[in-house]
Amino acid sequence: MKSLSNRYNFAFLALAMLALSTIGYGQTATPTPAADDEVIKVESRLIMVPASVTDQNGNVVNGLTAKDFVVREDGKSQMIESVGSAEIVPLEIALLFDISASTDSMFRFQQETAAKFLKDVMRPADRASIFLVGERGLLLQPRDTAERSMETIRTIVATKQQTAFYDSVRVAAEYLKTNSPSGVRRVLVIISDGEDTNSTGVIKAIFEAERKITGNIQGEKLRELRVKARDGAKLAEQTRVLRSLQDADTVFYSINPAGSSYQLNSMSVFGQENMQRFAEQTGGSAFLPKFQPIDTKEPYSNDINKRKNESLLNGIFNQLANELRSQYLIQYYADENQTKGSFVKLSVEMPNRSGVRIRARQGYYVTN
Repeated sequence: MKSLSNRYNFAFLALAMLALSTIGYGQTATPTPAADDEVIKVESRLIMVPASVTDQNGNVVNGLTAKDFVVREDGKSQMIESVGSAEIVPLEIALLFDISASTDSMFRFQQETAAKFLKDVMRPADRASIFLVGERGLLLQPRDTAERSMETIRTIVATKQQTAFYDSVRVAAEYLKTNSPSGVRRVLVIISDGEDTNSTGVIKAIFEAERKITGNIQGEKLRELRVKARDGAKLAEQTRVLRSLQDADTVFYSINPAGSSYQLNSMSVFGQENMQRFAEQTGGSAFLPKFQPIDTKEPYSNDINKRKNESLLNGIFNQLANELRSQYLIQYYADENQTKGSFVKLSVEMPNRSGVRIRARQGYYVTN
């Protein structure tokens, strides 16, 4: 028996050496189906799509699985790898506070409501990072627990600074991408009117426009040149920031404390439309509550309006918390043939369920 076993071992070794000898330098053996699957997963791009599903009454829809969803890239159906629910997928929140003068009438209540929101929505495994939107985007607190984040929020003081809205959102998105673990749900929540007066791209564009001016241009003509340069830069920054959000797999939510007064000037209108675009493209929401004035000459009316505003803001944060508690994370491996830098359109559908609304990212940029 020992001799027979030795012959089998020798035969196996000979066959192995023969197989190796047939592979020349620079060639590879044809992989087995199992090995081929492994190679595809290593080299493919794992795409993460946070998705929120509600019914006709706005209630969240729980208990969904991969069988309920269909994901398409440029119209082509993709094979879903997994669908994780909010109960099992950790949440990473970047909370941004606009500390400029345009948003300070209800600033203290915004702080308390945001702190309560974190307490309600975050679990022990979740983390929050706190940013300030002022002359530049500033990380006030790196990712930490709900309790620590609530303490940090209460220390924020409103100022009269300029507003670097675009820089702040981009910094926060890039921070989430770099510092939060993979396979989590990334969310950016900003309390701001969306106006920008100090982002690097905007300031640079105005400077370049003024530098090119020849002759003695003053007054209204100079102002028009500055406005034109500023508006053009804002469109470029909008695209740049949206790409940062997409690259970071981050869902954008905004709450505009300006209320109905945002319609008073074109800058405010553009700011809200800007946040609306970020929200739609990433699968979030841009809330525009109709706050009532609380700085009139009638104290009694101010008190009534303040209570109405507080109730309204509480309702928005409750809606946001409910949505995040029921958010799904869809993951799949994308096709490899897209051109680097190109934008891939995404759609998430539920063909076997009627009367539901799905909010999910609408695309991503190919980075490798």
